[in-house]
Amino acid sequence: MPASPSLPPRPEPGRLPFAAPADLAERLAATRAATLRLIAPLSEEDCQVQSMDDASPAKWHLAHTTWLFETFVLEAFEPGFMPFDADYRMLFNSYYHAIGPQHARPRRGLVTRPSLREVLRYRADVDARVLRLLERSDGPPQLRQLVWLGVQHEQQHQELLLTDILHLLSCHPCPAQAVYAPDAPQPALADPALRADLAFEGGLVRIGHAGDGFAFDNESPVHKVWLEPFVLRNQLVSETEWLEFVLDGGYRQVRWWLSAGWDWVQRLGIAAPAYWRQRKDGAWVRFSLRGEVPLSDQAPVVHISLYEAAAYSAWLAHRTGASWRLPTEAEWEHAVLARPDALQQVDDAAWQWTQSAYLPYPGFRPWDGPVQEYNGKFMAEQMVLRGGSCATPAGHARVSYRNFFPAGARWQFSGLRLAR
Repeated sequence: MPASPSLPPRPEPGRLPFAAPADLAERLAATRAATLRLIAPLSEEDCQVQSMDDASPAKWHLAHTTWLFETFVLEAFEPGFMPFDADYRMLFNSYYHAIGPQHARPRRGLVTRPSLREVLRYRADVDARVLRLLERSDGPPQLRQLVWLGVQHEQQHQELLLTDILHLLSCHPCPAQAVYAPDAPQPALADPALRADLAFEGGLVRIGHAGDGFAFDNESPVHKVWLEPFVLRNQLVSETEWLEFVLDGGYRQVRWWLSAGWDWVQRLGIAAPAYWRQRKDGAWVRFSLRGEVPLSDQAPVVHISLYEAAAYSAWLAHRTGASWRLPTEAEWEHAVLARPDALQQVDDAAWQWTQSAYLPYPGFRPWDGPVQEYNGKFMAEQMVLRGGSCATPAGHARVSYRNFFPAGARWQFSGLRLAR
C-alpha cells in the first residue's frame, strides 16, 4: 500500500539513562540477523499462524520489532522521514496508546497481508535506514540510546518467538512432524548429586540496577530491603521431583492450592505442567522444540504457572516438614549477588517464579517520551520472575532483570527455585 500523505506528529525522543555501546551498529546487525536465523526452520505457514491469544505469529514478531525501530528511531531522527507503509503503524503497534491505535492482539494471526516476503523487505529497508543514521557523527545521544533499546527489545522478542513457536507446534497432532530443530535450545541440566540448600544471613541489603549499562526502567532505582535469614535451593526443581507431585494427586487435592489457583485448575482441567504427555505405556514425556523428550532428574520442570509453583511448595512443605515456599525477588537477587558460584541454573534453564508482585521500586520513574509505556503500565496483577531461560539470548539477562507475567501464564520457560 502507498504511504499516506498525512503523517501523525513525530514522537519526542525519550531521555534514557543508559549508555549505548561503541559497536552499536555491529550489535544491531548481529541481533537482527539472529532473529532471521530463528525463523529459518519455519515454513511460511508456520510464520502466519497464531495458536492462542497470548502468543503472536512469527511474522508479527518480525514486523513489530521493525516497527519499533521505524517509529521510535527513524520517525524521530531521520530527515524527511516517510514510513515504509503507513498502515504498519497500526498493524504492528503492540500496546503503545500514545503512538496510536493497535490491531487487536487475539486477531494478529488473521493479518495475512502483508506477506512474509513483504515483512522481510520491510525489515531490510528499516535496517538500512537505521544503519545510515548511525553512520552520522552528529547524531544525538538519544538516537543511539533508542537503537540500543530496540536491540534489547528485539532480544526479548527472540525469546517470545521461540516460546510462541513451541506452543504452535505443540498443537500438531503428529509430534514427529512438529520438531522445530534437532539442536533447538533446551533447559540447562543440573547434577542431582550436587543438590544443596544454601543459607543466607539476611539483613539490610541493596537490590536494583546500578551503573550506566543497559537496564529496563523497572529495574531501578537501587534501594534497601530488609531480609530475614533464609535458605535457597541451589538448583531448580527437577522434572522427576515434580512427577512425584503429579503421581501423588497434587493436581486433584484442593489443600495445596491458592483459591484462584484451584479455580484455574478446575476451569482448565490442568493435570500436569504444560507440554507434559503420558504415553500409552504409562511413560511421561515433555514436548519440546526438539520434539518429545523423556522426563529427567537433571532437567528442571518448565512451563509451570505461579499457581502450580505455589501448590508444589505447599505439598513439599507438608511432606518434608520444612517451610518450603517461593522466594521473594529480593531474596533471589541478593542470593545470586552474594554467592554467584554456588547457585546453578540461574539464567540458562528457566525463569523462576517469585512470590513478589510486580510493583514499582521506591522512587521508580518511567522513561520519558513514547517509551514511557514500556514497563510501568503493567504494574498490576502480575508476578515477578527472575533469572533467564534457555531461550533467553546470550548476554541479555542481568541479576537485576525483572520479568513478569500473570499467575496463570505458563507457555514461557518458567520454573521454580525453592526457598524457606
